[in-house]
Amino acid sequence: MKRSANSRWLGLQAGLLALWFAASFGVVFFAHDLQFVVSSWPVGFWFSAQGSVLIFIAIVVVFAWWSNRGEKPEAGFDPIAYSAYKSKLHRRFAWYVASFLAFLVVLAIAERMGLAKVWVAGIFLSSTLVLYAVIGVYGRTADSNEYYVAGRRVPAIYNGMATAADWMSAASFISLAGSLYLQGYSGTGEQSGGLAYVLGWTGGFCLVALLVAPYLRRLNLYTVPDYFAVRFGGRWPRMIAALAAVLCSFTYVVAQIYGVGLITSRLTGVHFEIGILLGLGGVLVCSFLGGMRAVTWTQVTQYLVIILAFLIPVSWLSYKQVGNPLAPLAYGQQLEKIATMEQQLVDSPAEREVIDEYARRAKSYERKLKDVEGALQAERQELRRQLRAYGDMKVDDDRGMVLRRELAAVPKDANAAREQWTRAMAENLARAKPLAGMPTHSTPFAGNPAGTAEQKELFESSRLNFLALMFCLMVGTAGLPHLLTRYYTTPTVAEARSSVAWSLLFIALLYLSAPALAVLVKYEVMAHLVGQPFDSLPSWVAQWARDPSLLSVSDVNGDHILQFAELKIGADLVMLATPEIGGLPYVVTVLVAAGGLAAALSTADGLLLTIGNALAHDVYFAGNSDKAQSMRRVMWSKFALLVVALIAAYAAAQRPAGILYLVSASFSLAGAAFVPVMVLGIFWRGATRTGAVCGMLTGLGVTIYYMAINLSPVRTLLGLTGDGLWWGIQPVSAGVFGVAAGFVVTAIVSLLSQAQPDQAAGFTE
Repeated sequence: MKRSANSRWLGLQAGLLALWFAASFGVVFFAHDLQFVVSSWPVGFWFSAQGSVLIFIAIVVVFAWWSNRGEKPEAGFDPIAYSAYKSKLHRRFAWYVASFLAFLVVLAIAERMGLAKVWVAGIFLSSTLVLYAVIGVYGRTADSNEYYVAGRRVPAIYNGMATAADWMSAASFISLAGSLYLQGYSGTGEQSGGLAYVLGWTGGFCLVALLVAPYLRRLNLYTVPDYFAVRFGGRWPRMIAALAAVLCSFTYVVAQIYGVGLITSRLTGVHFEIGILLGLGGVLVCSFLGGMRAVTWTQVTQYLVIILAFLIPVSWLSYKQVGNPLAPLAYGQQLEKIATMEQQLVDSPAEREVIDEYARRAKSYERKLKDVEGALQAERQELRRQLRAYGDMKVDDDRGMVLRRELAAVPKDANAAREQWTRAMAENLARAKPLAGMPTHSTPFAGNPAGTAEQKELFESSRLNFLALMFCLMVGTAGLPHLLTRYYTTPTVAEARSSVAWSLLFIALLYLSAPALAVLVKYEVMAHLVGQPFDSLPSWVAQWARDPSLLSVSDVNGDHILQFAELKIGADLVMLATPEIGGLPYVVTVLVAAGGLAAALSTADGLLLTIGNALAHDVYFAGNSDKAQSMRRVMWSKFALLVVALIAAYAAAQRPAGILYLVSASFSLAGAAFVPVMVLGIFWRGATRTGAVCGMLTGLGVTIYYMAINLSPVRTLLGLTGDGLWWGIQPVSAGVFGVAAGFVVTAIVSLLSQAQPDQAAGFTE
């Protein structure tokens, strides 16, 4: 009887995994063939932006319902007391929601009555940070069970909110909609992306639910490296897992702290570096004092801020444009209008003038790079000659100041000139294309499968990179330690399954709205901004143009009219500027900034806690559960967290690669380091300690090697030529090779080595 039930359960699991594969990889592979339009929606686009996400939710919900059905209560679990505890939490959360909404309304009224914007921003920022700090102080603890896993008494719905806040990082909140704006469905041939992020970051939860989370929760662990010690025994599996957790989490947390600095400086007007320190204080109060206990309830409160900050502007913009505030349901009609406007821009003579000018500038830089020393000297001499000539003619001082600034901006030496001109040539070449190098929004993949040989090759490369990035994001989701640790906090295994379903549902509220926001903002730009005289542009353009990395406009063809190719929008601007684009009150602008800050802070909390726990619990104490040392272990975790936070803040202050790239790279690292060994260890009794060690080292090593060998400075240093890509896969998707290598090496070495007598078997029983 038990064998029959297990067979049905495994059959359900296999069926749901097959459905997950078809709804993600199957839909994407045939996306070009699904271009027909139904009710204004291109079918392929709709499935990738919404349909597949809904299927993923259904998969996780069905799995949780089926698996939890009839499951016996766990030993020591009191359902009556637990129900009373949940009722108390529901009342508190309802009070918090009502208070927060009332706070928003009062601030909006105060703004309307004349309260200065600086006060609106100051009150909002200080109030939210004080709220997070109060929860951190109230949740302070030195008890190891509370510090590491919040006492294992977080109900599924609240753990789902906390997980969603932890998950919806600065990349999701700030950069996702901007990436979709710039990359459309799939990105360009050189840079894949677009809807791969939506599919990858939601589809990965199917793997978490079906393959990982319930099995780890059953073991009553504290950290992800604990699993490797319990399953394989010995010191090395835990050590390698702990160091891998530190590596991928540190890469991730640098991106979050960068986002903290960006938003805090925007909200308060302080310098970027000061913004990092202000935000970091909010992170440390929660994670340092109370560990997972404080972080969990802080993240629950932050989720409300995040989701309201995202949904209010996109709903208003949708209502303004199409008369329906339900943006995910309504933006399809704007896709058709954007496709028409894109074709008009491609055919526009004024746009072609701008493109030709960018091409001319790129050629100019190319000529300079042929003789850097000579070009640098000639440029200095020409500017000095003009200054002397204008001085003799007694021209106005403004022109003289412009020339002096241009002379001061000339590179100091040949190396600086070569670097600056190479970058400028690449930027101008990228914009010397229709739509300033942006792909058409709803067309899947670059190139054309029915075109020339070059177009066919570009199409195949674009589709392959989209699939590879989506794969890395999905598998990385199932391996990220800070995410998996969240499911240790539920009281039972059944609650852990339900918690994954709640997590995906809460996350999908944002991820279904992000593609809508990208489309609505693009329509606003194309329909109401492009074609306007430069002296009639809305005030938000000048305000955001103070930071050229976020927004820049220039009259390239000299007609005093803004063309689409003359406008450069950074990915981080789209979400942050939406309230101003939609004409909403300033309090909503502050809410959006606070939402982005909450997203970055919540994820940084979880990541720093993961790093600190890995270093203290897994590396220093090697999982020693001696109660006499529990307080020392917690104190060392706090000390490690503080040190790592300061190092990450320094790294973020250097303004590294874009937020989205750093986050995506951490997914490749996590997927390659953990998932092959973890999944084989759970479902295959034959996986051995030697196989696990070799598999983790191989997966991580291959991934790091592929990322490093494709960095321009590394290739220049080693004298390597060509692009160094394997089958054209971009470095951000290096996890494709690392995951495959990890599975193969773990399996082969396990078959060749002798199994250890440990707790290896039976995790699926």
